Amino acid sequence: MTIKQILLITDGCSNQGEDPIAMSALAQEQGITVNVIGIMEKDVIDQTSMSEIEQIAMSGGGVSQVVYAEALSQTVQMVTRKAMTQTLQGVVNKQLKQILGNHSSMEELPPDKRGEVLEVVDELGETTPLDVLILVDMSASMTHKLETVKEALLDLSLSLNARMGDNQFSVFVFPGKKKDVENLLDWTPKLESLSSIFPKLATGGMTPTGPALRTAITHFKKKKSLKGFLGRNDESYLEETI
Repeated sequence: MTIKQILLITDGCSNQGEDPIAMSALAQEQGITVNVIGIMEKDVIDQTSMSEIEQIAMSGGGVSQVVYAEALSQTVQMVTRKAMTQTLQGVVNKQLKQILGNHSSMEELPPDKRGEVLEVVDELGETTPLDVLILVDMSASMTHKLETVKEALLDLSLSLNARMGDNQFSVFVFPGKKKDVENLLDWTPKLESLSSIFPKLATGGMTPTGPALRTAITHFKKKKSLKGFLGRNDESYLEETI
């Protein structure tokens, strides 16, 4: 079992391409949780942006959080961990239903049994492989926030690499230089190489959030196909999809 997450970091409303809420629902159908972090300016409350951020996460079965740029590092880590726990609790609940019948979920267990189940969830959170595909909004209003985004992602890498489970990260930006969505970093356990790429990025243009999510879903599929191809004679490559 591998936990699959899309982490969308954005500060505004999508305005090009498919509906991001529908794309997010499609991701969840395919076992990928969509988490959204909205970076807001101080003293600016944009209700339309906030509503979209919440709805994308809700339809993707994930966690959403709106923050000021200064608090981004802690938030990226918190959202990723919280979504992992949520996913694992869902998996454990499914298994409980199979064992105890349809009427049992974690909430219905007596406190001591629930404690035991939560311990299992915590342990799985430390050991289960995690794939995080990060989507970074590069529209013009993000220009002065990119340094903070870079620092937050490096902090995330350090935080998650302390786990026992394997982590794989991939980073896409939208809009890219030549197309709507551009791959900056393919699957790797380390995000350090972002330090050399981020300063060269140019911001500007539309906000194609829907196409970015669609590209992310396809990228997960490619990874799974590659694993299947590599691992035809090696069961360790096979990945059980949640």
